[in-house]
Amino acid sequence: MKINFKLGLYLPVMLLAFSQLLNAQGNTESDTIPFELTSHNNLSIKAVLNEKDTVDLMFHTAAGSVTLTSEAISTITSINWDSEEEVSSWGGDATARYSASNTLAIRSLKWDSIAIWETKESGPGTGGKFGPNLFDGNVIEIDFEQRVIILHDTLPEKAVAFNKVPVFYEDGFMFIQGTSTIGGKDYPNRFLIHSGYGGAILYDDKFTAESNIGAHVEILEEKELKDSYGNVLKIKKGKLPKFIIGEVPFEDIPVGFFEGTIGRQQMSVMGGDLLKRFNLIIDAKREYLYIMPNSLMEQAYSKR
Repeated sequence: MKINFKLGLYLPVMLLAFSQLLNAQGNTESDTIPFELTSHNNLSIKAVLNEKDTVDLMFHTAAGSVTLTSEAISTITSINWDSEEEVSSWGGDATARYSASNTLAIRSLKWDSIAIWETKESGPGTGGKFGPNLFDGNVIEIDFEQRVIILHDTLPEKAVAFNKVPVFYEDGFMFIQGTSTIGGKDYPNRFLIHSGYGGAILYDDKFTAESNIGAHVEILEEKELKDSYGNVLKIKKGKLPKFIIGEVPFEDIPVGFFEGTIGRQQMSVMGGDLLKRFNLIIDAKREYLYIMPNSLMEQAYSKR
């Protein structure tokens, strides 16, 4: 076959350009999952259970199982419940129904032999939740501007432009360090990456007591609740003058904390109202979180 010399010369360049064009077009449908960013800063994703029932599930970065709310279950016919089991949560122990083997599909992704638990609550507007364990072995990219989760086999090249933050991975939970400035003093602390919490920052009780934050920040809101034993829980929202994640500073960020508690809030939490201000990449080994400030950085914080 006779090849024109000029065509032969430029063919490799043309192929390279074509390859770059394909890469520029983004990932395929099979590894791109669209989500709705709700008014409560949760990620809502449409899923199909047992090839029959459609349900909106919240992608919850601190969840380790698939759950459905009792309300959602009332409209679902494809699940067979095996038994009730004892479960533990932050609020205490309880019993919940358990279904051992189900299929779950999100777009063209499908999982078999999925266990499902019944719970009472999920993010408003969703009928349950699932966690990043469904994506074990994948790099997870969350693009809050495009409203998509993209699964990668390897770390994408774009990650070099992101701020790389170490992840402390413990018992299936992902924590990162943030630094709060309170009363002119810097307090580093670990925060659970918690996309199910709609606020920005919620401090654990030990941190609240040691930093005496209630005496040093402007209080925006305060509520007083009593539990069934008459214990008073004071829930406060304050305005923190400075907070830093990696190399990214925030000013006047709303933070929540409890006063009058006895160790109920054991983990500090970084929630959706803060996470959505970044595009995120979580590496496959859950050792690093890559963060890039996005166009939501200047959005007003939720009044919740």
